[in-house]
Amino acid sequence: MKTILNVIWLVLSGFWLFLGYLAAGILLCITIIGIPFGIAAFRIGVYALWPFGYTVVDRRDAGGPSCVGNVLWLILAGWWLALGHIFTGIALCVTIIGIPLGIANFKLIPVSLMPFGKEIVRSDQPFATR
Repeated sequence: MKTILNVIWLVLSGFWLFLGYLAAGILLCITIIGIPFGIAAFRIGVYALWPFGYTVVDRRDAGGPSCVGNVLWLILAGWWLALGHIFTGIALCVTIIGIPLGIANFKLIPVSLMPFGKEIVRSDQPFATR
């Protein structure tokens, strides 16, 4: 079932969201200071490309630097990407078939706003430590 949902997601919104994250990651990687932000954009972009079967969990070892990183991320790229999720989520919720995909889009908003201190893991092992 998750494969079918991922394929439908990829066609309807996943590819376009991935391109948004890819553009943000490339722009953020231009400077040396922005490289961690660009890596976070690429990481979330892959998750936005194929989200079903994965989940986001909080990292226990995240501290103050991730909080500072989240504030900078929110200013630099987070709210733009969250707007993309909001608009595509609303557009997907117009049809009955798109409602689960729209809800998945809304679930991606918190990680698009504050990606530092989070980890993307498979759904069958949400409490696994790496």
